Formats: sequence, C-alpha cells, structure tokens
Amino acid sequence: MNEKTVRTLVITIDGPAGAGKSTVAKIAAEKLGLPYLDTGAIYRAVAWFLKDRSVAPGETNKIEAVLTGISISLSDGRVSVNGRDVTAEIRTPDVDASVSSYSALKPVRDALIGLQREQAANGLVADGRDMGTVVFPNADLKIFLTADAEERAKRRYRERLARGEKADYGEILKYVNERDLYDMNREIAPLRPAAGCVILDSTRMTIEEVTDVIVSLVRELGDTKEN
Repeated sequence: MNEKTVRTLVITIDGPAGAGKSTVAKIAAEKLGLPYLDTGAIYRAVAWFLKDRSVAPGETNKIEAVLTGISISLSDGRVSVNGRDVTAEIRTPDVDASVSSYSALKPVRDALIGLQREQAANGLVADGRDMGTVVFPNADLKIFLTADAEERAKRRYRERLARGEKADYGEILKYVNERDLYDMNREIAPLRPAAGCVILDSTRMTIEEVTDVIVSLVRELGDTKEN
C-alpha cells in the first residue's frame, strides 16, 4: 500500500455522545499519518464563546453577528478562542448542557462548515455527528460508531472522575439519553448513519480494537485506490 494514497483520504467518524469518536479518531489519525479534525471541540468552543457573551440559542440574528468576531485555533490538543486557551473550559458540564442547542442552529453550522471543509485538502480524520452526512458527504470512508447508552454514560463518568471532577452516573445517563433524542430529531443535520457507512458497535470493544478495525478498513481502501 502506498502511504501517499492513504494521506489523501478523508475519513469521517460519526456517532452519539460517549461513543468514543474523538479518542478513536485521534489514534487512527496518528497511525495513518493523517491530520485530525476535532469538530466537537470546535462546536464546544462556539458554545462557550456565545455563552460567555450571554447570547442565548434563541437569538439567531445576534449569533450570526457575534460569530463574525470569532477565531478558533486547534493545536497539539489545545483549543484557543481569539488567542485564549479554553481547552478546560469547553469540557465543563455547563458547556455539555448547551452545546447541542447551539450546534443545531443554522447560523452556527453555516459559519463552521467552510472552515471544516478547508482542512481536508491533504486528507484527514474527522469526528462529529454529521461529518459523513453533511460536511464531507463524499468522504472516502464513513464510520458510524455507536454503543449502548449505559456504556457511553459509564465512559463519560470515568472521564470526569479522571479529570478530578465530580460526577453522577445517573445524571450522565440522563444527559446521554436526552442528547440522543435531541440529536436524532433536530431539524438541521440530525444524527444518523451516512449512506454507505460502516456501522461499528463499540459496546464490548476496546479503543484499540475499534481503532484497529478502522485502520484496517482504511488500508484496504488505500490498496483498492491504487489498483
């Protein structure tokens, strides 16, 4: 397999909250030598930015104007908004509770879709909820990564404890179920498997096992494109 072929591929990994998309996408990107596009962090940064300026999700006209003044930078796992490092601030329960409300809005998605597509010139691995359905509908490989709600809640619970935060499993499970319902039924870019995608259920799989499956699929795809 020609590594140059792989490094021009666009790989999307969509799925519900807590499915392990970001972790898997980062590892797969590193193994394949592709850039990683953390779209979840981008939308979280926007939610933080709007909340910080007291702009509510219902103020769509104001949102459009305010977003003309935002600059988002992702580097080495850090996220900056207008030069300020907000890596920790965008991972709080407060942002968790609001990001889906902002990310479902047309002004927000319109403002970010071009930014995301610009990153694909040299191939990438992107994770999110509409990467394969809306942002990169012609991606070379589309993955829909899912897991049982209970397992996804456990993962979020462990993540928060590992960061030294207080965590309530029952509250997290409630959030996961509510987020699923909201994401699947929102009017703009609802969560659903993309046409032609590979569906992976990671409930009983380790991160390494999921990543190995995706890397194998990409390498097979690279071989196919060479022939």
